Amino acid sequence: MLKTLRNAFKVKDVRKKLIFTFLMLVVTRIGSQLPIPGVETSFFKDFFARQNNDAFGFFNSMTGSSFTNMSVFALSITPYITSSIIMQLLTIAIPKLEEMQKDGEDGRKKIAEYTRYVTVGLALIESVAMAIGFGGQGLLREFNVLSIIIAVATMTAGSALLMWIGERITENGVGNGISIVLLFNIISSVPTDAATLYDRFIVGKSVAVAAIAAIVIIAVIVAIVVFVVVLQGGERRIPVQYSKKMQGRKMVGGQATNIPLKVNTAGVIPVIFASSLMSFPVVIAQFLGDKVNYDSIGGHILTALNSSSWVRIDQPIYSLGIIVYVALIIVFAYFYTSITFNPLEVANNMKKSGGFIPGIRPGKPTSDYLNSILNYIVFLGACGLTIICIIPIVVSGLFSVGHLSFGGTSLIIIVSVVLETLKAIESQMLVRNYKGFLND
Repeated sequence: MLKTLRNAFKVKDVRKKLIFTFLMLVVTRIGSQLPIPGVETSFFKDFFARQNNDAFGFFNSMTGSSFTNMSVFALSITPYITSSIIMQLLTIAIPKLEEMQKDGEDGRKKIAEYTRYVTVGLALIESVAMAIGFGGQGLLREFNVLSIIIAVATMTAGSALLMWIGERITENGVGNGISIVLLFNIISSVPTDAATLYDRFIVGKSVAVAAIAAIVIIAVIVAIVVFVVVLQGGERRIPVQYSKKMQGRKMVGGQATNIPLKVNTAGVIPVIFASSLMSFPVVIAQFLGDKVNYDSIGGHILTALNSSSWVRIDQPIYSLGIIVYVALIIVFAYFYTSITFNPLEVANNMKKSGGFIPGIRPGKPTSDYLNSILNYIVFLGACGLTIICIIPIVVSGLFSVGHLSFGGTSLIIIVSVVLETLKAIESQMLVRNYKGFLND
């Protein structure tokens, strides 16, 4: 990785793009420290300190702690991520959007435009809910119409600005701008979490105990990172042979290729879906405040849905929630894969192009074969995602560590974005070298 970056800085064009990306990221961190006018910036820090839940833990790490600081970037790029997922689902459900996506560059630009509109709409809804729901509980110093409007306008504008910064990085920088902003936000919380682990397991312990604790912590983190790298890079390659065709007086075609089916076909989306669905009732309960009776049956269900209640030795019954969490990850892995990869469409395209899988008849038999392989590897990928997500939850529950920014979901995002960005840098360097070769 360091060698790639060092070589990249030797190429002028790539160096400019890297510097531009870095400066844009600096702007995001500056904005993360600017408070919203009229807002009590310590409200959520004190609020979460009084609560026994982790409903906003992952959301806060995605915002780079901008949420608990109540900065102008409090919502971060989460509305854009949500709107992108919504548009992707709607593309499957609405034929007109599906045609637009297949319409080339113009169609994709139109969908990107719709995504921006949905992003602003979601940011507006979220900011209104926060300003009204928490404003009367102490979030706003003066709970009136003017304060609500200022807070809503600031948070919505901040989210829109981050979306614009992400798009500018994609256009003028390196890699996917939105992913890089998200990566930078998560990494910015790592020092704080490292300090939490240090205080919890090392401070006040003997030298031997502290050394063993440090080795175990580093070993677990490294093992999870390696596992994520293997999971993200794992794929099943289906061999495809194309028959030769007569073109003029020559036989053309006949090349052999493959269809790469990734083990983790859905990426981190199933985890985000599962976490969001589990935390949604808990978030609603936060808005209701003291009106929720946690001693009732509904209150116990809310506690079981909260990840901070899982794997607690003193309250093992609430660990049933982790079973629901695992089931949701597997279900969403199959669901998301089914809408992003269509075996029947792939089989038909292969048949039209004269391609076939050796030993498998073209058409429906090929589709059934791809579907059987896909079901197998999706299950493996879902199990891998589950292992990565469960390990930090188990450690947190057993040792009362709390939410960590380098938990399972965050590590998947960090590793995948880093690998994706390095590939983007290498591809730009490769293009630059080809240009130089052709010019010579």
